[in-house]
Amino acid sequence: MANHFETLIYQFYDWQGCVVKCNIRVARLEPGGYAGELDVVVYDPKVPEVIHYEPSLDGDSWAERERRYKKKFELGRMHIFKDVFPWVSSRTPIRQIAVFNNVPVNRKDFVGAEAKSIEDLVKEMKDKIGACGYVGENAIPEKYDLLRTIQLVICGYYTDPK
Repeated sequence: MANHFETLIYQFYDWQGCVVKCNIRVARLEPGGYAGELDVVVYDPKVPEVIHYEPSLDGDSWAERERRYKKKFELGRMHIFKDVFPWVSSRTPIRQIAVFNNVPVNRKDFVGAEAKSIEDLVKEMKDKIGACGYVGENAIPEKYDLLRTIQLVICGYYTDPK
């Protein structure tokens, strides 16, 4: 994983039994290198659906983000079923989500995808993790260290931390 935030997304979906791949280079170029990289791509067989996340803590303008993310999401739509999950039906729906530090209401629909704030995504995770209860009674497996830390902070070990 390239960064802490991508690792958090990876752990959250892997913990739920999804297939998760990170930092996948796609569209090999003739002179070498690749046209782009997909940050986190999730296949949830229970739904089924594919979720393509592109998280960023950049301080770029919305115009610059639109330019960059339009390309990222186009590459995702072109290569997820070809290079990332070739065994998944190409009829499977793809949700594409850009995650930024702040997302105004008028930016929730973003270059044919969704835009979410970090707080909104982490709240979704927190709600699901909180349902596990106390760490001492129903610990998230230790390989998900970020998720278990969140569980400890919001649920406590044997007593409510509040």
